[in-house]
Amino acid sequence: MKLSQVVFALRAVLFESFAVYGVLLKIMIPALIVVKVLQELGAMEVIGAVLAPIMSLAGLPPELGIVWATTLLTNVFSGIVVFAGMAGDLSLSVEQVTVLGSMMLIGHSIPIEGSVARRAGVPWWVTIVLRVGGALVLGGFLHIVYSRFNLLQEPAAIVWSMANTDNSLWSWILAQLETLVVIYFVILALIVLLNTLRVLGLERIIHIGLVPVLRLLGIGRSAANVTVVGVALGLSYGAGILIRELDKGVMGRRDAYLALCFLGLLHSVIEDTLLIMALGADLSGILWARIIFACAIVAMLAKILKTVDKPVVE
Repeated sequence: MKLSQVVFALRAVLFESFAVYGVLLKIMIPALIVVKVLQELGAMEVIGAVLAPIMSLAGLPPELGIVWATTLLTNVFSGIVVFAGMAGDLSLSVEQVTVLGSMMLIGHSIPIEGSVARRAGVPWWVTIVLRVGGALVLGGFLHIVYSRFNLLQEPAAIVWSMANTDNSLWSWILAQLETLVVIYFVILALIVLLNTLRVLGLERIIHIGLVPVLRLLGIGRSAANVTVVGVALGLSYGAGILIRELDKGVMGRRDAYLALCFLGLLHSVIEDTLLIMALGADLSGILWARIIFACAIVAMLAKILKTVDKPVVE
């Protein structure tokens, strides 16, 4: 490879990383400020008390309720930033980080991704039940399994944790800046990894492996390619192509409906999984259990849709 080609590739990667980072900063910084204001006003304890019964169902401390709430309303990155700011004050096991991570991976970015799903025919109530309810069900199930068989009970080795011994505003600002800088380099590494996997043909391997599974779930060939894109890269990527296919009449409403429900439970399996792994989570919950759970739910949904005359789409 010529030097000019290497320079061009590096410039493209840097441009892409800064573009992604810029978009994320617009979301994360307001979320950080809101959370800090809530902390200063003492609202953290109130929110924790409200969410405590729900979080306890998954074996999680009530303080982590604000982490999941932030993730639900914004995205996984913002949830990670909030988690990093409070993880140093909590003694968490690998099980708890794994359970929280699985809930974050299913239940996140509801306003944005719910709007995309609605445009493709999945009603808001279905998105909320599927994503929020599904996260709670999977989190509770993982907690029962891990605790029953005494699995993953050792202390979690959390990479993005910050010791908060100084409670001054300046200390908080420095800590958040440190975390945001780390996040940029993680994004840069992920983009390099994704481009490398693309060059090595991993996307083709994923396609070959997933298409037969999607057929078993009742998702037809017309939606298979779109689903593979969403699973690998993210719901917005897959849904964007899906909407285009729907408008062209290439894809049926039923296939689109099932594909979007599947992507709601399982998408961006490379990038998001790596991010949650950096928190100290175990792959058994954040990847393998999530795959099995998504397949089981969509398979049941496909059977339900067969029993009615019309799919539950708008």
